[in-house]
Amino acid sequence: MKTSFIAIISLMVLMTGISAFTFTSNPVVTKQGKDAKGETIKWLTMEEAEAKMKKQPRKIFIDVYTDWCGWCKKMDKTTFSDPEVAAYINKNYYAVKLDAEGKEPITIKGHTYTYKPEYKSHELALALLNGQMSYPSTVYLDEQMKMLSPVAGYLDKNTFLKVIRYFGDNIHKTMSWQEYEKKK
Repeated sequence: MKTSFIAIISLMVLMTGISAFTFTSNPVVTKQGKDAKGETIKWLTMEEAEAKMKKQPRKIFIDVYTDWCGWCKKMDKTTFSDPEVAAYINKNYYAVKLDAEGKEPITIKGHTYTYKPEYKSHELALALLNGQMSYPSTVYLDEQMKMLSPVAGYLDKNTFLKVIRYFGDNIHKTMSWQEYEKKK
């Protein structure tokens, strides 16, 4: 089911994103979530998300990006800056930005993940993406920080809303992605 879900999302990404490739030096959405257009995503580190999970469990959404990735910047500028997306994420998830090439160690559940020069990637990004390093990628974890699914590629607002609602509303527990798509 994970393979078919990822294949469907990848196809949707190809169909929706090809004509919109742009670069920007400053993403609209900042770590602090400041944006004049309305509600913005409240980004956390993995450690901050883990600490919040202990008090109020909820799913975790992780944006795995690199500084040089044009599609990552496009997703920051369009999808992640949308107030409807931000409102849903902030209500249902802890949002984390993870630089796949970041050099700082990250400790989660007592294990410290570090940058791996031989892969030119952070060990946590390698683990979350199952070694399939594609940017941008979004990763979804459940309330126990267990993997729900990684989703590779740029997602426009409408596609991203479908994905985050599929996991955020626990539809994934009762319906396959294909069934969900037919109902939408």
